[in-house]
Amino acid sequence: MADVVPLTDAHCDALLRFFAELPEGDRTFIREDVTDPDVVRGWAAGSPGVDRWVAVDDGDRVLGYVAVLRLPGWSDHVGELRLVVAPAARGSGLGRELARHAMVQALEAGLTKLVVEVVTDQGSALALFTGLGFTGEALLVDHIRDRDGQLRDLMVLAHHVGATWAGMSAVG
Repeated sequence: MADVVPLTDAHCDALLRFFAELPEGDRTFIREDVTDPDVVRGWAAGSPGVDRWVAVDDGDRVLGYVAVLRLPGWSDHVGELRLVVAPAARGSGLGRELARHAMVQALEAGLTKLVVEVVTDQGSALALFTGLGFTGEALLVDHIRDRDGQLRDLMVLAHHVGATWAGMSAVG
């Protein structure tokens, strides 16, 4: 299995390779241009309210990426979770491990709610997040355009981590 570690400068080249090797369809649903070295180096440099981790194997190859971005202003108790797993590692539990890691770190950072955006036809991603306790909060119809110009629906899922963890702690 992979080790989940904070993203540093030392991971930039491996993370760029990871994103370059993703199928084009996967990169369609990532907001940033993850093939741009300046974007990835900027991530590694860090910014307030953003935490990023990578899952690396023994050879320092990146198998997954997860981030929690704290929302600004009156939503500063909410974090947006972003998750990408290499196709070869899907179905291995790595996505669940990365998502859980991000959830624990978000809770420790004082966030009480996490949201994730998932394209509605990404059934395995929906199953992963609902299995972790995320529930639907919004369906945004024709909200994103894929690289072929097709409009796609986007689901916003949420997890009230503060309430869930408080309840778990109360019952032991």
